[in-house]
Amino acid sequence: MEGERGGEGASRDAVGLGQRSAAAALRCALPGGGAGNGSGNGPNGPNGSNGRGCGERRRRRGREGAGEGCGSPRCHLTCRNFMRRSNIMVDVGKWPIFTLLSPQEIASIRKACVFGTSANEAIYVTHNDEVFVFGLNCSNCLGTGDNQSTIVPKKLEALCGKKISSLSYGSGPHVLLCTEDGEVYAWGHNGYSQLGNGATNQGITPVQVCTNLLIKRVVEVACGSHHSMALSADGDLYAWGYNNCGQVGSGSTANQPTPRRVSNCLQGKMVVSIACGQTSSMAIVNNGEVYGWGYNGNGQLGLGNNGNQLTPCRVAALHGVCILQIVCGYAHTLALSDEGLLYAWGANTYGQLGTGNKSNQLSPLQIMMEKERVVEIAACHSAHISAARTQSGQVYMWGQCRGQSVVLPHLTHFSCTDDVFACFATPAVMWRLLSVEQEDYLTVAESLRREFDSPETSDLKFRVDGKYIHVHKAVLKIRCEHFRTMFQSYWNEDMKEVIEIDQFSYPVYRAFLEYLYTDCVDLPPEDAIGLLDLATSYCENRLKKLCQHIIKRGITVENAFSLLSAAVRYDAEDLEEFCFKFCVNHLTDVTQTTAFWQMDGPLLKEFIAKASKCGAFRN
Repeated sequence: MEGERGGEGASRDAVGLGQRSAAAALRCALPGGGAGNGSGNGPNGPNGSNGRGCGERRRRRGREGAGEGCGSPRCHLTCRNFMRRSNIMVDVGKWPIFTLLSPQEIASIRKACVFGTSANEAIYVTHNDEVFVFGLNCSNCLGTGDNQSTIVPKKLEALCGKKISSLSYGSGPHVLLCTEDGEVYAWGHNGYSQLGNGATNQGITPVQVCTNLLIKRVVEVACGSHHSMALSADGDLYAWGYNNCGQVGSGSTANQPTPRRVSNCLQGKMVVSIACGQTSSMAIVNNGEVYGWGYNGNGQLGLGNNGNQLTPCRVAALHGVCILQIVCGYAHTLALSDEGLLYAWGANTYGQLGTGNKSNQLSPLQIMMEKERVVEIAACHSAHISAARTQSGQVYMWGQCRGQSVVLPHLTHFSCTDDVFACFATPAVMWRLLSVEQEDYLTVAESLRREFDSPETSDLKFRVDGKYIHVHKAVLKIRCEHFRTMFQSYWNEDMKEVIEIDQFSYPVYRAFLEYLYTDCVDLPPEDAIGLLDLATSYCENRLKKLCQHIIKRGITVENAFSLLSAAVRYDAEDLEEFCFKFCVNHLTDVTQTTAFWQMDGPLLKEFIAKASKCGAFRN
């Protein structure tokens, strides 16, 4: 197995958060939506005149009309800030823990993150900028001030209104976040001073991390198993916590109780992105170079060897490649270049490198070469799974996918990398802080739903039981063959502005018309019988099936015979068989109901004969 010997708590089930997406930088880097280009290493720079450096690519793309590159620190910081606000909208309901919330609570969520060794903790931010947590509360990681688990969301008053911009978590777990104002807060497990407060007692509530960070505006945070990192807007990187393998980058293996600036090879360089493995750390500087330090037993630092590094060391194998995004799995690393090229290295026990085998890689290896341009990569230090999204929106996954080893990138039906973690990661945590803000536009389905029974836009009214229902002829003709036939020029109804309906009740007919706009039915079983009658009359077979489903779901001893009678009357064979079996299984109770004795003679005789053949009247 590939486990990192990172000390207590760095278990294979440990939970962590992968780092921020850089997909948007590919678009931000160039006006006109072109591919991102190089920075920094021109022909006269350290790469030499013969190297295929970032500067060379920038000049080449300039000749192709691609636009300016991201060579300056200012441009890189702009790209990073843009990326932080460009997460794809996803459905948090795909994560099981969110089934604990009501639809109203789900609708209130603006940002969210699921974490924990079993994905049993969650934090979310509402549209009102209130912060709530719920779940198991291991090591006080919910920050509620006690060690009690809760399935009811609790508000974190200390964080309400703080405008959280970046969030990460460790394996304890501990939680680390920063706000749009650049403040850093931490709480949870603190056995190795990963909260940065100089102590080792657990943090039961969110507390601001002050040492060396008060004068800094932090824009990104990252957590390993038991260490933490914070990146400031001016490119300074700070690290603290567990340091048994050098993951803090201090030059020793002594734990670091408070934030300390990571310097050495990073001195004078501007860091623009960070990521953490279990006990390793990675950083990208503004010229696209990548640095790694900490545990390297599986080659996850990409240095060509498996020796630990106590200070940052440049990944020389990526010489001449401009990296825009980097993410870390449990013991492997993925990097995405400005040309949309994907590199992987480190542990490969589960095929998480996507190389087609399970051999570890000590140096970066390009993968997905036959695929189109990659715009986003995803990994999480609690898992051995990898994901990528291409420029056309195709999402691939590989590695440990629900216990299976997928050794090559597999094309999924997902629209975002986050869904890969919701459905296939173990545990099903989130690899980043998700934005679930609603889009400014409505889909076609949402627009139709909104316009049902709208007097402002309708061109036709049905009057049922003295009540009006406003509809649109075009929608009815598109959705229903009955109306397509009705609204012919030689039919009287085609000329009417109001059509009277007397065969069906108002609830039934309204439900039918609403179904044409929404594909959904919301009726009690008794009314669903009437809708079943309508569906039969109008030859709406799918609607018949929906009605039968509603009736099955609402069957009781009291209404079983009435429903059976309706099923026979409307030739719903599947529903008839279901109701018959229910009546036989509850025969004693059913025969004592009013509906049973009000059954018409032929149907009653048929039921008794059929039930007798089934042995229902045997002692």
